[in-house]
Amino acid sequence: MDARFLGITELAEAPSVAVVVDVMRAFTVAAWAFAQGAEKIVLAESLDEALALKVRHPDWTALKDGPPAPGFDMVNSPGLLRSVDLGGRTVVQKTTAGTVGALSVKEASLVLCAGFVVAEATARVLRTRKSGSVTFVVTGDDGQADEDLACAQYIARRATEPGTDAAGFLRRAAESRAAAELAEGVRQGVHPDDVALCLELDRFPFAMVAALEGPLMVLRSCVVPSPTDDAPI
Repeated sequence: MDARFLGITELAEAPSVAVVVDVMRAFTVAAWAFAQGAEKIVLAESLDEALALKVRHPDWTALKDGPPAPGFDMVNSPGLLRSVDLGGRTVVQKTTAGTVGALSVKEASLVLCAGFVVAEATARVLRTRKSGSVTFVVTGDDGQADEDLACAQYIARRATEPGTDAAGFLRRAAESRAAAELAEGVRQGVHPDDVALCLELDRFPFAMVAALEGPLMVLRSCVVPSPTDDAPI
């Protein structure tokens, strides 16, 4: 598998297969939302769009980065989200990096959104599809966020070498600037357990696939075939 690791601004054209990585915290939060029963997640282009969607669909749950804000139901924190019942709900998510990264590759034939919590399931999709070329979008810090790069490199390695040890990759993420900022309260809208939750390897058995549904980019959980099942995703 030919793997490229690019920041959002480095994307010159839509790749065939893209894995968009945001460990701390967008796609850890998205995975928790599905685990808490969400049916789908709409990735909003802007805060204004997120609020407009919420106005049109009052039963949807809107969340964003940073502190609580009028019109939004939640903030982008796995620690806060894990106790919320989202059974059958649609979530609207707008974050600084993760949702931007997914929208930047919306024309790709396959878009997977990932963090460590769905790493093996994501790698299994790539193995099942026998993807020849994969672009990993490292969303944080203009492509320099080590927690995202470490996760992307781990998934890429895991896609071709299933026995790859995660310890070194997780250690890099734990020592990243994002982890320090979350732990020290530099970022707002944070739960004390957020870093630990973002570093849980393979917490969930599903992958997350984003695709255009009409004008909206929609993220859905995807049941991944077992390693003995070669059926395409």
